[in-house]
Amino acid sequence: MDARCKSVDPENDLVDWNKHLLWQVGHLREKYDEWVHQPIDRPIRLFYSDFVEACSKTARYVVPLVWFPIVIIFSWYGYSKLAEGKKLGFTSFTTEYSIPVHKYFFPLLFLIGMFLWSLVEYLIHWYVVHMNPPARNYYLITLHFMLHGQHHKSPFDGSRLVFPPVPASLTVGLFFAAFHLLAPGAVGNSIFVGGLGGHVMMIHYYLHYRSCMGRLLGRKLLQTLFLDQC
Repeated sequence: MDARCKSVDPENDLVDWNKHLLWQVGHLREKYDEWVHQPIDRPIRLFYSDFVEACSKTARYVVPLVWFPIVIIFSWYGYSKLAEGKKLGFTSFTTEYSIPVHKYFFPLLFLIGMFLWSLVEYLIHWYVVHMNPPARNYYLITLHFMLHGQHHKSPFDGSRLVFPPVPASLTVGLFFAAFHLLAPGAVGNSIFVGGLGGHVMMIHYYLHYRSCMGRLLGRKLLQTLFLDQC
């Protein structure tokens, strides 16, 4: 067990580790913040249903296996549409304006998508999931633990450091709709696939998992990432 983690005392802990945790943590109220920031080095079970529990966990290799083929398909589709040389109109807003976009702009649009995804992920990570839920609100505490608190409690559980494909598909769908609303078809598609490519790179995973960070930044910075900023 990692020296920075405390061992679980089943008899005296605030939750019952023999049961799923998600619906227990909300009852901790004002004790939740201190409890969730006492890291342990053991897996966490969130849900009673085995099927739902399996959908909430993901091995790191699943992300590229699921999404990399989709990135390739959408990249080819976006590049091919740009290669047709048609003027692209902002049909979501008006049909009066159109612009020519050369196929050689595809790599730039792809990089823009990666940047936008990284920016959105950063903003969500620091300004949404890092908010302290009100101590009296059972449902917000439960939501916080499901979205991110579990990572505070068990920072070395590699199966919960990447977004599972099932809930990720909902986020991907929202980004797809947003990019196609804000940009012409092939342009929006090219930006979208760049964002999806950023997700496949699993930057969040490599910034948090100790086997990578320990080699790159050393033990002191690793401790800061896991215990102070996770």
